[in-house]
Amino acid sequence: MGRYDGFREFVLARQQALMRSAYLLTGDAHLAEDLMQSVLLKVANHWPRLVRHGTPEAYTRKALINQYISWQRRKRRESPNVDPPERGHAHDAATIDRIVLHQVLTRLTPRQRAVIVLRFYEDRSERETAEPLGCSLGT
Repeated sequence: MGRYDGFREFVLARQQALMRSAYLLTGDAHLAEDLMQSVLLKVANHWPRLVRHGTPEAYTRKALINQYISWQRRKRRESPNVDPPERGHAHDAATIDRIVLHQVLTRLTPRQRAVIVLRFYEDRSERETAEPLGCSLGT
């Protein structure tokens, strides 16, 4: 039995769902791909232990969230928060709603954004949302 037996199958089976979560966290397709690659490297390094304990999906989701939060902390330390300049384009109501929603989501803390992704986009229970974030159920 090889060190990475089952890893390829796991990635193929869960790749789309994990990529969707990464995109919802980052809001950018390229950053989501970078996030996924970074996390899958960690998962591959711990694969034998994860298979033994039967927790590859839980570990991967938690690693995805933790890596995203870590990136956001580093990003905030490195660059000041500057809003982009206003543009003079005319938009329909649906476009304006999307722009406003995007602006609101970017103001959430990384952990708050992770809660939104887990709870509402992935339809996880409160317990399933609290576990990878390492917080109590009431939080």
